[in-house]
Amino acid sequence: MTTDKIKVLIADDHKIIRVGLQGILQRATDVDVVGEAEDGNDVMAFLEKNVTDVILMDIDMGKASGTETTQKVKQRYPDVHVLALTMHEEQEHIIQMLEAGASGYLLKNTGSDELVAAIHAVAKGDSYYSSSVSASLLKALTNLKSKTPARPNKDIPLSEREIQVLQLIAQECSNGEIAEKLFISIRTVDTHRRNILEKLQVKNTAGLVKYAIEKALI
Repeated sequence: MTTDKIKVLIADDHKIIRVGLQGILQRATDVDVVGEAEDGNDVMAFLEKNVTDVILMDIDMGKASGTETTQKVKQRYPDVHVLALTMHEEQEHIIQMLEAGASGYLLKNTGSDELVAAIHAVAKGDSYYSSSVSASLLKALTNLKSKTPARPNKDIPLSEREIQVLQLIAQECSNGEIAEKLFISIRTVDTHRRNILEKLQVKNTAGLVKYAIEKALI
């Protein structure tokens, strides 16, 4: 029996959705649904007493929105990864969730295989967006670039290697893919990612991508 299953909390105010997701994830041998939550208050109460790796987070949850809850989760439990699972595909909702600290964003029309793949990705510390979400995010960031003049590279407080890592992160490469492209270990990639986040004083991948575009690095 495996002891390293990914512990998943399902947060959605519709019971039928929670039951359906449980049924899907039960077929994944390395994923364990450890609980359910109807709203943000339930999420925070659950995390106080239970170890959780990934939260499948709806946005509309009545008492406390998924965006607000994600922000609270990342403040109190930074090692817990949030994967947005929602019907909303508008840029506004996507950017708000990513800025709140979500590691990924899926729409509820996604397939079961992609859902499991996304859980695996964010559990490893990578980001994951469905194809339509990626397109919407890229469009939003491209619009930002057109409005934001690029600054000289001399004010970028990163080493040459860190800039290479940042560029690959902005291209949605996983830690494993970055390691392969740069001929370094995944642990080294993790170290570079942490250092970049600290130097740039941003909290998540969305902040890194935004910075890369503002500085004309991609």
